[in-house]
Amino acid sequence: MARPSKPVRVINAEKKSHRTKAEIAVREAGEAALLTGEKIRERQQTKENGIAHREFLRVKKLLESIGKNDAIYEPVINRYCLLQAECTGLEEKMTDMEECAKALRQIVEKWAAEGGLDENAVCRMMRYINKIYSTVNTCDAHLQQKRSMLLAIEKECAMTIAAALRTVPKKEADQAEDPLLKLLKRSG
Repeated sequence: MARPSKPVRVINAEKKSHRTKAEIAVREAGEAALLTGEKIRERQQTKENGIAHREFLRVKKLLESIGKNDAIYEPVINRYCLLQAECTGLEEKMTDMEECAKALRQIVEKWAAEGGLDENAVCRMMRYINKIYSTVNTCDAHLQQKRSMLLAIEKECAMTIAAALRTVPKKEADQAEDPLLKLLKRSG
C-alpha cells in the first residue's frame, strides 16, 4: 500500500520535489478546501469536567502545532476528552474499591485470628469482599470498552487526516486535449 502524499507545507519545507509549481498550487488549494477555517471550540460539558478540559487543551495545542486545529474535528475531540475523563474516573473508583477490599480483608483476618468472628461471619464478610472484587472486574470491563472507543477515535482521527491528504489532487488537471481523441477526430 502506498503511503499518503506529503502535505504542501512538508514539500515546501524540504525544498525538493518532482512536482511542478502548478501541481503544488493545486494541492495547496485542495488542502485548503478540506478545512472549515474555524478553530475547534470546547463544548460546555468538556469545560465543566476538569480532566476533560485539561485533555482538550492538550489535544488542541497538538492540533494547532500540526495545522489541524479545525472545527471539522470538534465533535470527535470533545468526545475523546470526555471519554478520557470517564476512564480516569473509573480507574480511580477501581483503585478505591480495591483498597476497601484489602482493608476489609485485613480486618476480617484480624478479627478471625482474635476469635472475634465465628465461621459464618467470616464467610459472610468474604462474600462481601468477593462482591467488591466482582464490581472491580465489572468496572474493568467498562474501562476496557471505553479504552477501545478511545483507540477507535484515535485511529479515526489519524485516518481522517490521512484520508483528507489522499483526497487532495496530486497532479494539476490536464488541460491539454487527449492525444488519442485528437487523432480520432482527425481521422473521422
